[in-house]
This record gives sequence, C-alpha cells and structure tokens, in this order.
Amino acid sequence: MRAIIVDDERLARKELISLLDHHPEIEIIDEAVNVDEAYEKINQHSPDLIFLDIQMPGKSGFELLEMLDKVPRVIFTTAYDEFALKAFDYNALDYLLKPIQDERLKESINKLFSTSSSMTTRDEAEKSKILGIDDQVFVKDGDRCWFVKLSDIRLFESDGNYIKVYFQNFKPMIHKSLNALDERLDERSFFRASRKHIINLSWVESIETWFNGGLLVQLKGGEKVEVSRRQAARFKEKMSL
Repeated sequence: MRAIIVDDERLARKELISLLDHHPEIEIIDEAVNVDEAYEKINQHSPDLIFLDIQMPGKSGFELLEMLDKVPRVIFTTAYDEFALKAFDYNALDYLLKPIQDERLKESINKLFSTSSSMTTRDEAEKSKILGIDDQVFVKDGDRCWFVKLSDIRLFESDGNYIKVYFQNFKPMIHKSLNALDERLDERSFFRASRKHIINLSWVESIETWFNGGLLVQLKGGEKVEVSRRQAARFKEKMSL
C-alpha cells in the first residue's frame, strides 16, 4: 500500500518512517510538511493511504481533507486525545497518539488491511480522477466529521453555495458547487436529476410519471426527487425503462 506522510515536524516523520521499516506492506512514496504541499503530492501520486498530522502551521489536516475531492485512507498521527476525535462517528478511521508506539502502529495497520479492498489496480476511472462508487469523501459540518463511501450517499442537494449530503440519518452541508461535483462523479452510478439534485442510481426505489413529462423518483431513504422533463428521457434510458 502506497503512503504519504504529512507532518510539519521532521523528527516525527523520521520516527514514523523508522517504525514503518517493520511493515514492508506500507511503502512510503513521499512526505509533505504542510497542507499545500500535501495537496499537490496527493494529487500527483494518488496514494492509497496518508499518515496525517492534524495541527500544522497555516492549515490543519482537516482543511487538507476538505480540499481533496477523493480522500485516500487516513491514519491520523496526532497529539489530540481520543475525545477530540469522537466527532468522527461514521465509517472506519484510526489515529495514533504521539509519541507513536510500535504495537499501536501494528494494530492500526492490521485494522487498515482488514477493512481495505484491493488497491493495487488503478483503472481508467482512477487515472481520469473520476469519483467512483467505492471511493470515499471527507465531509465536515461544524464540529462533526465523517469519512463516507460514495455508495452510501443517496442524494446531493444544492442549497445556495452549499450542497446537502444525504447518508444514513445525516444531512451535513459542504461548501461546493453542484456543477463542479457533477463533473467528477461517475455517470454510471450518479444522475443529475435537475438543477438542484444528483441521485445515486442504486438508491432508487420507485419511479412514477409526474407533471409536464417529468418523473418523480423515490429513494430508499424516503426522499422524493423530481426528474426534470429535459432529463427524463436520459433517466429512463439509464434505468432501462
């Protein structure tokens, strides 16, 4: 698994690299000392994993995750205590408290591989930076944070300059354009139903005809979304109606 270490402390990076010498399954391909450098290197290398410090000069590790469209697996390396990370209450992640202990690192890596699918093959979707159904994204709304697989997100809804993200019982808001998001999502899995909505096709439960030649789609989460007349023909083709 290819990894990048993101930490402003040189000694912390060297110590982690030394500890990882005992774990040949993790290949350190690069290091970054701040968020902007990390952002460039992550986009350049598309790593499977990042070891990420939270508190760094300028921008935090959280801000880095918000900048990324596609988020690799993340193991935090932090001086924060566990209570500060209780906000991450959805989907697996792990964190290592500094100073990092070898046994704790081993546990974290075992957990990582037990929850990881194969990451050795990079298909055309990866190369073209399209967000596939198995990719995960980072969502932060106030003090709450989540790592969410796109397969678990049933609906994106535009709300001014923000997007409301529907998954489980959560509806956090992210500062992003629906048009920009639409360009990145795999059209085999997501459909732009209207100016305000993008739906996950695997979450469609029922479809009925609606006013003016449109369609009304009900999602398994209970939401009802109108497909505009302009998009109805494409939607029928996608759903083989």
